[in-house]
Amino acid sequence: MSNLTTDEILRKYGAKIESQLYQNPMDDYGSSKEYLQFKKDMLPQLSNYERWTKTLGSLLKIKLSPKESSKIERSLRIAHLEVSPAEAMSLAVFSMILIFFLTLSISAAIFLITGSLPLLLVFLGLTTSVFVFYYAYTMPKRLANIWRLKASSQMVPAILYVVVYMKHTSNLERAIEFAAKNLAPPLSLDFRKIFYDVETSKFSTLKQSLDNYLETWRDYAPEFVEAFHLIESSLFEPSESRRVQILEKSLQVILDGVYEKMLRFSRSIRSPLTNIYMLGIILPTLGLALLPLASTLLGGLIQWQHVFILFNVIIPFFVFYMASEVLLKRPGGHGESSVIELNPEYYRFRSKTPWALSFILVSPLILIGFAPFLFQSDFFVSAFNLQKDYTFENLGIPLVSNLMLFDFKSSSAGTVGPFGLLAVLLSLLIPLSIAFFFAISYRMKTSSLIKSREDTKELEAEFTNSLFQLGNRLGDGTPAEIAFAKVASTTQGQKTQHFFSIVNQNIQQLGMSLEEAIFNKKRGAILSFPSPLIATSMKILVESVKKGLQVAARSLMSISEYIKNIQKINERLKDLLAEIVSDMKSNMVFLAPLLAGIVVGLSTMITLILNTLQALTSQGLGNQQLGAFSIVNITSFFDVASMIPPYFIQISVGIYIIEIIFILSKTLVTVDSGQDTLKEKHELAKNLKHGILLYTITAFISIISLSLLAVISLGGILS
Repeated sequence: MSNLTTDEILRKYGAKIESQLYQNPMDDYGSSKEYLQFKKDMLPQLSNYERWTKTLGSLLKIKLSPKESSKIERSLRIAHLEVSPAEAMSLAVFSMILIFFLTLSISAAIFLITGSLPLLLVFLGLTTSVFVFYYAYTMPKRLANIWRLKASSQMVPAILYVVVYMKHTSNLERAIEFAAKNLAPPLSLDFRKIFYDVETSKFSTLKQSLDNYLETWRDYAPEFVEAFHLIESSLFEPSESRRVQILEKSLQVILDGVYEKMLRFSRSIRSPLTNIYMLGIILPTLGLALLPLASTLLGGLIQWQHVFILFNVIIPFFVFYMASEVLLKRPGGHGESSVIELNPEYYRFRSKTPWALSFILVSPLILIGFAPFLFQSDFFVSAFNLQKDYTFENLGIPLVSNLMLFDFKSSSAGTVGPFGLLAVLLSLLIPLSIAFFFAISYRMKTSSLIKSREDTKELEAEFTNSLFQLGNRLGDGTPAEIAFAKVASTTQGQKTQHFFSIVNQNIQQLGMSLEEAIFNKKRGAILSFPSPLIATSMKILVESVKKGLQVAARSLMSISEYIKNIQKINERLKDLLAEIVSDMKSNMVFLAPLLAGIVVGLSTMITLILNTLQALTSQGLGNQQLGAFSIVNITSFFDVASMIPPYFIQISVGIYIIEIIFILSKTLVTVDSGQDTLKEKHELAKNLKHGILLYTITAFISIISLSLLAVISLGGILS
């Protein structure tokens, strides 16, 4: 043995220990290039926005004020967007200018060809350009909010993983590495970015990189920052019991912080959501009842195109804006933390087959809905030897024998309509088919994934108790390999019993190690149980059992206890939001469709009455009295040809209900569960089905009953 001095021995082995202790724990994830590729794969929405910003945003050079630049820069940094504030603003301005000049060009071309300026097109183009500017300008803020909502829903599991790891190994770098490996994106990407910034020499130590990252959450999730600072402080505690106590306190801090923020949020959003419902649904729908009379009083100044733009473009935009403002106030920390992209059934969600099948199913309904216009086509009626219109007497309905089925009228502006009762009933199929197109598609995409998620949650609820049993067995000194067999025998009839049985069989019959029995790529028990909780718990078990059975026992029992606490907090948070969510959902899928259906019936009844009176006038019966007025006076005052056909009113109302369901479904899911694409599409499918069916049935009954009431009321005149 060579004669080494004490200093040489300390330098030699100190350097070796330091290299092992502080080597980059994220080497498993590869180089910087692979990190960036990971980001691109996991965040396609952000990548698309980056691509558009780099392409179009570079065409204009806009100089921003320092305050505006700082605000946009913060959102871009939170959303992990590799673009500059000037490029983001340039994209918004360029998009607005592009649509504005496109609108002017088309309007000028129409003016040169027809000699009339399409004012409606100009107004619509200007409105669209303003909306596109707003949408592009706020995109960084919304993407940052999406990122924060999704990432913050994983904060409690992140603190849990770090705490559990550090309870048996007091090493912050390894604990963050463990959390990064087991968390799902996007928070796992944030944790990898902490190491990435050290790797690229942006920061010299991991603590500096971590503290810099935590600053991005200081205003949005201060409890997360405080919990991590407590974890950092535990590194300097000489007492083991005191160190563990601080670690446990950090988890309690984030749980209490999340609960308090959601409590304040549930109180603050009640009034904004009520305003959305009243201003965005009730008042516009009630105003529809006056449209038929208003249009004829104004001499046809209001056309169906104006109604369509108002109710299907402008009002939904303001509802979307108000809903977005509510969502931007939602705090993080509570919500669905599972990532849909990691589910083996994810290919169903990405598949385009449901869209094609849905289109095939609803196409006949759309064609039937447009049947009144098909009958006006000379080619169609001549091909099938039909007439362009029929009366109800041709169908054997004598009560309204003089009324036409479709009832197109000739006016100075050309052929207008349809005003007929059957045309209005057929128009119900158009919004019904549009809603069913999305409802069927989203149901086909999400049904298997939702079932898988529910099964996983049920399995995880059972697994919490099984973990406690496994921890008890290990605490009694039973080797982990034998403990699995004992737990399997005591969990008969539960879903988790199968998991423990597979692990035991792999160990006893195939001679696998504990880690191989659980994580083997071909025979591992985890293959049959795609649950992040189970996988993480078993990784902690494999890691901690190397430190001793008592360490493993404490780790598993801690996880079991913490998960129970998290579940209790989540249930309390759901109770806080349950009243608000249920009220808005009932308004969206019950009251709004019900009210809209009745309003459509009223507008149809008004049109039918005026149409009937005009028919009597054309038959020479206009001198008969209707109250204090003669029929001819009424029909001269209200010209049916200048009214908005109820056919178009109904279509506009139906599409409006669909748009409202889209906006409010996303809002309610985000309020209740955070950023959860799977639940959003699944709830949207259910809400569309229930809402549009209720609207269609209500409108059908209202149209028939109110029309019959009008005919009976006019019976004395008709006789």
